[in-house]
Amino acid sequence: MLTLLGVSMIICFMYLIMSKKLSALVALTLIPFIFSIIAWLLGFHFESLSHIELVKLGEMMLDGIKKLAPTGIMLLFAIMYFALMIDSGLFDPFVNWILRCVKGDPIKIAIGTVILTMLVSLDGDGSTTYMICVTAMLPLYRRIGMNPLIMTALMILANGTMNIVPWGGPTARAASALHLDPSQIFIPMLPTLIVVCLWLIFLAYIYGKFEKKRIGNIHEINTEENFNISISQHPDAKRPDLRKFNSILTLILMICLVLNVLPMSILFMLGFCFALTVNYPCLEMQKQRISLHANSALSVVGVIFAAGIFTGILTGTGMVEAMSHGFTSIIPPSMGPYMAPITAMLSLPLTFFMSNDAFYYGVLPILSETASSYGITPLEIARASLIGQPVHVLSPLVPSTYLLCGLASVEFSEHQKFTIRWAILTCLIFLTTALIFGIFPFFNI
Repeated sequence: MLTLLGVSMIICFMYLIMSKKLSALVALTLIPFIFSIIAWLLGFHFESLSHIELVKLGEMMLDGIKKLAPTGIMLLFAIMYFALMIDSGLFDPFVNWILRCVKGDPIKIAIGTVILTMLVSLDGDGSTTYMICVTAMLPLYRRIGMNPLIMTALMILANGTMNIVPWGGPTARAASALHLDPSQIFIPMLPTLIVVCLWLIFLAYIYGKFEKKRIGNIHEINTEENFNISISQHPDAKRPDLRKFNSILTLILMICLVLNVLPMSILFMLGFCFALTVNYPCLEMQKQRISLHANSALSVVGVIFAAGIFTGILTGTGMVEAMSHGFTSIIPPSMGPYMAPITAMLSLPLTFFMSNDAFYYGVLPILSETASSYGITPLEIARASLIGQPVHVLSPLVPSTYLLCGLASVEFSEHQKFTIRWAILTCLIFLTTALIFGIFPFFNI
């Protein structure tokens, strides 16, 4: 009976958020609560549900929220930190250096597109990334006649790859769904991420070479004069005199994150407070910077805490355990030890046809619980679940993809058709590299 209730709850949750009848935050909070009440009422009639007590439901939900509190704090301050760095103009010199270097060479323009997108994607917001990168690169593509589909393909693949940073949506969701530390998921994946980034630069080189053969070099473009831009959207917030301080602070922060000197949430809290105090000593200016970025930060953090209610009830009531047993029974025993690569491959179609919320909060806990029966840890399953992100960002369920196509004036269907084969290949390279580096096992004995 618990299995039926759990499956019904997940299907209901998926339908409501994919049909846009409820937001993820509302669905993650209300749906599990309603189903837990149903489970409690049915407990009077079914022996298998008799252990569910109404007074314990609140404890289950609160336990789930407590477990996700560090992840929520990390996300809040990581998003705010990188937004602050962009506002201060930290990345402007590098962006303009890219623009000066590429000039009229299609190869350099394509490679510059990938590097610029990877850099701006550090803020974890796809919409902001596309607005900044399209503004910087589209005039160059138009001036020399390069195919804008190349630009949109490279940008979305780079963004989808960089989206696995701990403060990005997928890793945060996987960590919250399985009650893990995002840094434990992400840091071992760094070698794999570097390889995939190099692959995307190589892909950009191939496309650039093709375009160069088609249209040649346009040497007369003066990029420094005509395309010198600022990715900071607030000129009054720029702090060029503090660029050295901000660079050193960001470098120290990244080193401490990799070395795990302190918990990730604490590091970003400290980094944000140092950056805010030094860059904007005026209290009113501090309030202004926080309020400008509070919307994007809180919308993500709110979903994370709501996910605590969802996973708390799913685990506390025993639904996830019951579902995993049912799922395990239909998997041939010979396939069980391959659950990590199976999860990786499932992440391609599932995250394309459903939202990240539906996949990570609805499906991943079942896959993880099933894999644990074969000795595969939740950390390994969480890493495997991130493999499909380059395909996910092409989904019609991702709003920022429509923004990218709109800014670049390309048809969504043409963009999908042009990019999908490279997205699948990128995922396969991601998977192969992860297996080579031992990020998760191909086969668990």
